Amino acid sequence: MGEIKAITQKIKKFRDERDWKQFHNHKDMALSLVLEATEVLEHFQWKSPEEVEKHGVVCKSDIAEELADVAIYLFELADNLGINLSAAIEQKMIKNANKYPSEKAKGKHTKYNRL
Repeated sequence: MGEIKAITQKIKKFRDERDWKQFHNHKDMALSLVLEATEVLEHFQWKSPEEVEKHGVVCKSDIAEELADVAIYLFELADNLGINLSAAIEQKMIKNANKYPSEKAKGKHTKYNRL
């Protein structure tokens, strides 16, 4: 069993032991995913690049918890929608490689349609 699948099974077991599936509709899961992602962003808001680097080290465990919350909602939402997240990531990486060929995109932050 792949790692994503194994983690997803643990998430579902936790959810089901609490009878929370009834609350985990697609809209609310997507909303929760965004809300948790903003909690990650909050760690870096209003900080200079130097402060961001220092904060990333000092608050690494707090940031890790927020990233874990994002991943939990992401993995469960993908599972609820019947999306194989590993396969979706692989396909997206192929698509991104075509949109951003290294010979054109290397060292640039330019959007693909302007390369």
